[in-house]
Amino acid sequence: MSATTQDVYFEDVVIGMELRSESHVVSAADIGRFCDLTRDHHPLHTDADYAQSRGFPDVIAHGLFGLSLMEGLKTALKLYENSSIASLGWDQVRFLRPVVAGDAVHVVFRFTDKRLSARGGRGVVTEALQLVNQRGERVIDAVHMALVACRQTPVD
Repeated sequence: MSATTQDVYFEDVVIGMELRSESHVVSAADIGRFCDLTRDHHPLHTDADYAQSRGFPDVIAHGLFGLSLMEGLKTALKLYENSSIASLGWDQVRFLRPVVAGDAVHVVFRFTDKRLSARGGRGVVTEALQLVNQRGERVIDAVHMALVACRQTPVD
């Protein structure tokens, strides 16, 4: 499944269902804006010559930039527009390969678990996510847990 604009509520989650986002080309300007936002101006992210001296073809994105981009690309699918309550966190984050300026990346994610919350009307959904570059290489793997609303039960 590619893109959707339908809200996914707890009851709609099918374990094993896989989704894919659109691609985004990461530019050196994107990386520079992330540097400014986070105050992390390490030369790997700002100086192409320095990055090349360390074996990279160009400046590389921060690992946390890639993780943030994973959430943004997933959000662009509009799965949880009206059903999202909160992010409960990220686990098992692994930076497998660098994201280099010019890379086109997309997210592939799969629903791996769900359970009702102790507090009624909501549930916890677990997603396995991968950020994948234009060569089909996984660059980041992570697990995300989200708190989502249950559908309203019609009143008779």
